[in-house]
Amino acid sequence: MPKRIRVHGGGLAIMGLLGALGLDSCTGPAAGPPPAHWAADSASVRVVPGPQYARGAVWSAFFGQHYRSWWNTPVTVPVIRLASAVPGGLVPLQAGGSYQSHTLRLRAPDGREYVLRSVDKDMSAALHPGWKKNLLRGLLKDQTSATQPYGAYPAAFLAEAAGVLHANPRLVYVGADPGLGKFNAEYRDALYLLEERPDGDQRPVASFGHSPNVVNSAHMLAALRRSSRCYVPARAYLRARLLDLLVGDWSRREDQWRWASFPTPGSVAYRPVPRDRDQAFFLFDDGLITRLVSWFAPKYQTFRGSIRLENVDGLTATARALDRTLLTSLSAADFRQVADSVRAALADSVLARAFTQGPPETRAAIAARFVPALQARREQLPMVAQRYFELLNKEAWLIGTDQAERFVLSGADGGKLRVQMLAHRAGRPDSLITDRTFATATTKTLDLYGLGGNDRFEVHSGLPVGIAVRVYQGAGQNQLLVSRGATPGDVTWYLVPGEKRTHLPAGVQVEADPHPTLTANAKAWLARYNLDD
Repeated sequence: MPKRIRVHGGGLAIMGLLGALGLDSCTGPAAGPPPAHWAADSASVRVVPGPQYARGAVWSAFFGQHYRSWWNTPVTVPVIRLASAVPGGLVPLQAGGSYQSHTLRLRAPDGREYVLRSVDKDMSAALHPGWKKNLLRGLLKDQTSATQPYGAYPAAFLAEAAGVLHANPRLVYVGADPGLGKFNAEYRDALYLLEERPDGDQRPVASFGHSPNVVNSAHMLAALRRSSRCYVPARAYLRARLLDLLVGDWSRREDQWRWASFPTPGSVAYRPVPRDRDQAFFLFDDGLITRLVSWFAPKYQTFRGSIRLENVDGLTATARALDRTLLTSLSAADFRQVADSVRAALADSVLARAFTQGPPETRAAIAARFVPALQARREQLPMVAQRYFELLNKEAWLIGTDQAERFVLSGADGGKLRVQMLAHRAGRPDSLITDRTFATATTKTLDLYGLGGNDRFEVHSGLPVGIAVRVYQGAGQNQLLVSRGATPGDVTWYLVPGEKRTHLPAGVQVEADPHPTLTANAKAWLARYNLDD
């Protein structure tokens, strides 16, 4: 079941009130969608993707012109029939959808799965039933026009060029198809993106890295917390996140990712596969009311010809927990190097080729609008990456596993804090997991999470003033040790329920863990993420 979102008051309530007061009645859409015009051989249709988004000048002034003109431009689209869409045909398995999309899972004879995702969306589907949904339904549905109907095409091409794994969407039309079976009435006569479903054995698919097993975020995050031998290559994830920033895709919560696993003797690497590029090139704040809403909800970031540094916070907010989990091991220099690499990979010729796909009727207009904007945003990537690094490291996380770790804290040159996290295994030398140095100019708090296992937290020299270290020890028989002559600085040890204060070194602040059900072990930790799929 799709997870419901909470719609707060403020901007959306204002939008709903104005709609309820009848602004829609004087500027409503044209009555009824025009029919699809079939080619003589029935291999393609000419259809208007979103005639319901046609609005008058008054409505558009208040609620945005958005991409209404492209939603109302007739386009020629190939027709697929499930029996011949891939060798052996496709069989429907399950209807579904996330917050907005109307989706249908399909399976081929070789066991590989595909998905049809509706080009048209419905934001109101994410609302709980009740008065808010009744008030806001029509308005939120109308705001689908803020999404670029063909944004998935260039996003996939840019991902390929930037070295980011990706699906391969095809724009198709599904008519009355016997292959739909019981889904025919609900899914016929509509535009969809057909793409491989990133799940399970994907060894035949190059764009999924030929991975033998693609998993969801819940699986990946649980694996990371069980053992330090499971990991996400942080630079690969950063490349994907910088691509998000480039195309303005602010909706990157945990269930918007898949992870291509690559086992080797003794370890498993999980590379990111971003999916559902519904919010790439989002255009929202071009109406009086929608601009007001964006002030109340800064995550609704409009794609512009430049990336405002003050907007990087809102643009990355939905993935903040995932970012702090996966990117803390990287330094400012790492962020800069990855940004330079992505910028170099996306030459002008690459950006131009990214817009050679999609319906021929809109291709030139879309390219003229977005290629210059992406060129400008590409040049900003190093500066944007620096701001991104600063946001994530103002309150940084280092997270252990349910096995034993050592966290070693020491002062470093220039008044910095060095933290090493090592796997601690009986009878074997400790192995380094992370070695990061934090600067007081950037980092104000550093949260260490031991989770399960018998962990050791060691202070080996005087720690700098200016970084508050908060130690959430988790379950297990844990220790905090301060070397002779060392000063713990601003270190707070969070007691687990029932723990005594008496065994702790002098100078360490002590408080009760305010959220022990989130810090005890790997299973508890997963509650921090949005893992509804």
